[in-house]
Amino acid sequence: MIYHVIRFTPKPGLSQDQVDAALEKMREANRAMTPPVVRSAVGRDFGGEFEYAAVSVMEDLDAYEEMMNHPAHLEVDRIGLPLVDTFMSFDISDGMDPEVGERIAAIHRRRFESRPDIAELVSDIGEYTGSAAPGRHGTRRAPAAPESGRAGPGRLRR
Repeated sequence: MIYHVIRFTPKPGLSQDQVDAALEKMREANRAMTPPVVRSAVGRDFGGEFEYAAVSVMEDLDAYEEMMNHPAHLEVDRIGLPLVDTFMSFDISDGMDPEVGERIAAIHRRRFESRPDIAELVSDIGEYTGSAAPGRHGTRRAPAAPESGRAGPGRLRR
């Protein structure tokens, strides 16, 4: 299973109605993406520096790539990303493949290369940390797996 997590804070000056409408659009998109999304949650982020968060769960990397490129996900990106001030994305896998981090980053790179409008929207976010961050946020490779064969940290940072 792969757990795709995003955390974000809206831009200052947005009304709560605007934020609530965007959150509902995210929930609708997750329902529209079933499958490849097998479970999801969208709501308040407690205990951190972000105001909201969402998690989407997929069975495998094929489902993950399908979700990342699903029309409902792309629509949420096009509507929601312009409203975001700070954003973080990361992924958790319960598998033991030490290459999964790089494979996830490759999915994001292909997505950004094939959809320059999405890459531009992500690049325009004030602060972004995540998988294969495009533009001024930079791109880093996934951390190498330690000698023990256990996967290293799954978060890719700028």
